[in-house]
Amino acid sequence: MKIDYHVHLEEGPYSPGWIDRTSRALSFFLKDQSHTYEWMQTLTEKLDSRIKEGCYSEGWLDLYLERAKQLGLKEVGIVDHLYRFSDAQEYYCKHIYLEDDELGNLQRKWLDQVAVMPSVDHFIDFINSQKQRWKSQGITLKLGIEADFFPGGEEELSEIISHKSWDYVIGSVHFLNGWGFDNPETADKFKEGNLLDMYKSHASFVCQAIESDLFDIIAHLDNLKVFSYRPDEAFLDNYYEMVAKTLKKYDTASEINTGLSYRYTIKEACPSPRYLQKLAEYQIPVTLSSDAHYPDDLGTNLDMAMKFLRRNGYKNVSTFSERQRSQLSII
Repeated sequence: MKIDYHVHLEEGPYSPGWIDRTSRALSFFLKDQSHTYEWMQTLTEKLDSRIKEGCYSEGWLDLYLERAKQLGLKEVGIVDHLYRFSDAQEYYCKHIYLEDDELGNLQRKWLDQVAVMPSVDHFIDFINSQKQRWKSQGITLKLGIEADFFPGGEEELSEIISHKSWDYVIGSVHFLNGWGFDNPETADKFKEGNLLDMYKSHASFVCQAIESDLFDIIAHLDNLKVFSYRPDEAFLDNYYEMVAKTLKKYDTASEINTGLSYRYTIKEACPSPRYLQKLAEYQIPVTLSSDAHYPDDLGTNLDMAMKFLRRNGYKNVSTFSERQRSQLSII
């Protein structure tokens, strides 16, 4: 059974590129592809509605439903980044590097651009309100959240995400000592430090995230490679094993996340094939994730991911409901 458990409805910053990408997503679902003046009028009307209604609208979510039906997906998990909500701003402002220098100002600008949602509860209520509609179409809709882990922030994070009606909580490491390493505007910092030290720190943060027991899934385990800055993987085997052992000890799932394979220069899923072999050795449960941020990206490269799983001896993928894990066959 094919599933997609890491799917976003929106992401800033809200640049001309965002308008272009959103237009292309809307165009993907238009039956008329004539590219006439009338076609353009229809598309711009849809774009205007999308912007006015926002991402938490039936019209936008229905495009994900349409694509899921086209692909034969049986379960889809919608998540949002925690940093987009006002509820979490104190947490992020405390742990992201926001000093008055080049990096701090870049990151402050980014946070101001993406933190546009007033309440986590608004997101929760919207997705829960749509579950029955999806069920009537033969697809199970799941609710998740993707929360950034910062060492020392466990208690604050727990207060934000606990006692909510999540089906699962995804833990992510996107920051090293306050630096958002997957922001292309800050990528030059990869050239300023020792790559092995960066990978060691990243693996340590991932293990601390697992040990926090806050998360059901740990996302994209090696996303530090996002801009293709990676040492020879032979030097990373110890870190891969350290993470796999910790996942095993705490009975925590991970994922095959294909987002980097189609959206970034590395052109490789997370984890890498070598990393996945280590997870398989420790029999770490995994789920399937496209990390789509637009409806036309839903399910991208998941067939490839399932092949990788089968090649490594996996027969099942993990699913979640009310934070309880189950298994679905992929054979």
